[in-house]
Amino acid sequence: QVQLVESGGGLVQAGGSLRLSCAPSGRTFSSYVMGWFRQAPGKEREFVARINWSGLRTYYGDSVKGRFTISRDNAKNTVYLQMNSLKPEDMAVYYCAAGNKYSTNELDYDYWGQGTQVTVSS
Repeated sequence: QVQLVESGGGLVQAGGSLRLSCAPSGRTFSSYVMGWFRQAPGKEREFVARINWSGLRTYYGDSVKGRFTISRDNAKNTVYLQMNSLKPEDMAVYYCAAGNKYSTNELDYDYWGQGTQVTVSS
């Protein structure tokens, strides 16, 4: 069974950094577009970042642009989200997703992880 497993979430003070990892199991995802989404309590799931199969193309949501960096290591079958200058409004459950379309729409992603909690204290 295909599964995406996120890790690296936790509690951090505002202004701090965290790095999330996403390691698929069950198959290789080196040919897939990988994305990160997040969902805060009472809010809809929000696009955060995406990266194409080669890692040469990336795109970010406006709220994280300049602070977050998405990257991938296909040899390790792992995708990362480096989050710097974290703000209380970044607090959410972060989800890793894989799909075949270079998209910001969550409906275009076929595989999802269970999510990892990021808590930012002010």
